[in-house]
Amino acid sequence: MAPSIVFDFDGTLAIGHGPVRAYAACVAQAAPVGSGFVARVDAELARYDSGESAYRDGYDIVGSLGEASGASGDALRAAYARSRARLGTDLAVVHTIDGLDAALEALGRSARLVLATNAPETGVDAVLDAWGVRSRFDELHFTVGKPAGLEPLIDRLIADGPVLAIGDIYAFDLAPAAARGADTALVGATAEASPAPVTMRGRSLADLVPDIQTWAATAASSTSAPLGAGSGIER
Repeated sequence: MAPSIVFDFDGTLAIGHGPVRAYAACVAQAAPVGSGFVARVDAELARYDSGESAYRDGYDIVGSLGEASGASGDALRAAYARSRARLGTDLAVVHTIDGLDAALEALGRSARLVLATNAPETGVDAVLDAWGVRSRFDELHFTVGKPAGLEPLIDRLIADGPVLAIGDIYAFDLAPAAARGADTALVGATAEASPAPVTMRGRSLADLVPDIQTWAATAASSTSAPLGAGSGIER
């Protein structure tokens, strides 16, 4: 038996709007969305950061505004693919929390570390290498197809021990895990105001590192149910 921690990538490990702005720029270059599209995206991103936007995340902002402005689904998908090729470059700057490598190294002593993202491998692998953390993960899963695609992964992991799922979109990153008895950690601009019943929440992953370390150590020392599973208790 071994505990597992499942990390989302965009909005969780990877922070900053660089990749979203790159997506918006690619949409503006290839689709008839009108002048000022990127500026409209930036304005909505500011509202999202302040907790005033109803959009799911930055990618939802670009896709929704793009569709409303006349971009086809094919054009949006092609623009997204082009933007991911820019990930981690000056055209799509992305950051992570301070001390990520040390945090993952410590967590890896107690838990299996898993990356599960809906994003394609393109760009993500290089960013993980640039951060020096790729080798910290025991498993890397791309183009997962959350939320449904997360279900078999959680089923497999939770059969071997407690699971903590960490992400910034409850419906995609956490709900499938919670439904299977896993603990959940919600991060990001909407975490504090979200009514989602999670185990822990914070503005960023950095805010939760101590709690995640405690979870991992406790889960590793016990084969009982995950902390807080089914209890509605938040820490």
